[in-house]
Amino acid sequence: MLQTEFDFTLPRGYIDEYGTVHKEGSMRLATALDEIEPLRDPRVRQNEAYLTIIILSRVITRLGSFREVTPQIIEKLFAADLAYLQDFYQEINGNGMIKLDITCPNCGHQFSEEVSLLGGES
Repeated sequence: MLQTEFDFTLPRGYIDEYGTVHKEGSMRLATALDEIEPLRDPRVRQNEAYLTIIILSRVITRLGSFREVTPQIIEKLFAADLAYLQDFYQEINGNGMIKLDITCPNCGHQFSEEVSLLGGES
């Protein structure tokens, strides 16, 4: 079965107006429309770099207690978190493989493993 939504943890986290830090979230796989529709947005036409903001706001399904992630939320992320989300987007929407950081529950050894999003052998 194809996995279409992936959890992430931001390195720094989004700080809302109450000072609450939101680090845990989920991102779904992008559709063709997610990448095409933002090109019509006037903010993107004015500044090409804004494309990332719009796309991420479309594919992030949860950030902390926020169930709707708006472009305004993405705009207020720390640069490290934006870079992390851009890399994560590429990772899950790329070649069908995702790198997982794994910790052995028995010995605590940490390692990375690349696995297929489609299941089966990597």
